Amino acid sequence: MLALGPLLFTSSIVGYSFYSSLKRIWHVANRVSVKPGINDEIFSDDKLELFLERFEGESREIFHKRDELIELMNLQPGQHICDLGAGTGLFMESFAQKVGSSGIVYHVEPSQKFLNYLQQRHKSLDLSPSISQIKTCTEDKIFLPHASVDSVIVIDTYHHFQYPNDTLAEISRILRPSGRLIVIDFERIPGVSTEWVLGHVRAGKEVVLQEILSNGFSLVEDIKIMKENYFLIFQKKKIIENKK
Repeated sequence: MLALGPLLFTSSIVGYSFYSSLKRIWHVANRVSVKPGINDEIFSDDKLELFLERFEGESREIFHKRDELIELMNLQPGQHICDLGAGTGLFMESFAQKVGSSGIVYHVEPSQKFLNYLQQRHKSLDLSPSISQIKTCTEDKIFLPHASVDSVIVIDTYHHFQYPNDTLAEISRILRPSGRLIVIDFERIPGVSTEWVLGHVRAGKEVVLQEILSNGFSLVEDIKIMKENYFLIFQKKKIIENKK
């Protein structure tokens, strides 16, 4: 009779795992994209030169202010950070310099063409693989361990989140307690923003703010140094256990 204890416990664990898997499959099958097709161009095999010009052209506000943005992020030596949606790796060298030899930067990107380019850039900069690492991801899964990073940095990428609640849950999972989420993205203001932004970016700052706040984050800072982009810093809320 005593031997039944471990067996029943194991069975319950297996049953829970099976139920969780079914629940996950159902969720993925029934979720609805907030912007269908937003990533079609990202996942195509061509147009790399177009993205290089778009991401690293002098006309891009973020490119022009990149040094100032890095300073305002207040990254520290020894920190582990995730550059989510790293694209062409515009900040690769700067991030590595900020965290130093005792830190780690994960450049996380779902598109194979950008992953290939990130590898080339990493090699040309001669960065240590122990400091600067390139990782893949999916639209709802970041392949990093639980509570492994101090900051997740999302630059002109949030508007590509097709399933923001799922992605924010993953960001929260990989962040350490009180870790930070840094979001820089396009202002979307009818009558002010360009036609390209109005057509490409699904939502403005207020909608993004509400989505992030409703997923376990609090706003720490709203830095106003750009005209075309907003710059928000959030902190993961601490989970307070009820003690009786």
